[in-house]
Amino acid sequence: MSDRPTRRRAATTEQGHTRDRSRPPAPEPLPHPVVDNHCHLDIADSADGDADWTVTDALAAAAAVGVPRIVQIGCDLPGARWAVEAAARHDALVAGVALHPNEAPRLAAAGELEAALAEIEQLASAHDGVRAVGETGLDHFRTGEDGRAAQVESFAWHVDLAKRLDKTLVIHDRDAHDEVLDVLDAEGVPERWVMHCFSGDAAFARACLDRGAHLSFAGTVTFKNAAPLREALAVTPLDRLLVETDAPFLTPTPHRGRPNASYLVPVTVRAMAEVRGDDLEVLCRALDATTERAFGGSW
Repeated sequence: MSDRPTRRRAATTEQGHTRDRSRPPAPEPLPHPVVDNHCHLDIADSADGDADWTVTDALAAAAAVGVPRIVQIGCDLPGARWAVEAAARHDALVAGVALHPNEAPRLAAAGELEAALAEIEQLASAHDGVRAVGETGLDHFRTGEDGRAAQVESFAWHVDLAKRLDKTLVIHDRDAHDEVLDVLDAEGVPERWVMHCFSGDAAFARACLDRGAHLSFAGTVTFKNAAPLREALAVTPLDRLLVETDAPFLTPTPHRGRPNASYLVPVTVRAMAEVRGDDLEVLCRALDATTERAFGGSW
């Protein structure tokens, strides 16, 4: 297995001008370690000067600011295979494996969904470092009506797999709040499940919490237009609260548009503490303990 990411996220431009794609400076370290519970180390950002950024670099940079552990998420077959290998190779990592909801319609159309799900089940059972089934779920932003039946089929299958293997279920939900809850209510939730990159308001947060969810907040909570998300953050109990990057995506303010990585978790955590009125160290200790419970113990 290479220590370098296997694929790259394309750089973006705005009104014909290249954005600042340099890697942001490291923030001040946190007073107590926390876990980035959702990251894609297999996807590099096409940042200026980023060609030499390796997994080892990413782990070292994160540990230096108080983020010594990461949940690596694989959301297609190549990514899932990579995540399983990475978790076996690096003590700082555990893995989650699944088919992303936007993968399911593509594979179903090609007649490959059943075989892909069978491989996901094998990967989920590969070793003790594979802690999660995810990210799975529903996405009504990128997939239209014709692909939604395949998404529901795949999501329901992953829910069942998480229960059968006693793994943490990690859910992707984009523009599909009610439909996600419909599937969970029909299938029954596993003992541990996480709403990755929570994107709802306070009412939806309560609906998820009532069903036993852990809610994970990303850099989006720092965005100017995210007032409903901050209201959801404020009503989430500490023992259900997680933090993530979803790196290399969703870079927190003030670094939006630049490459995200786990070493930027402190930016989001400090914003969370401000919104909630929490003492920073108390929040960090709670995030650390809650993440362990959500993903089945320490690593």
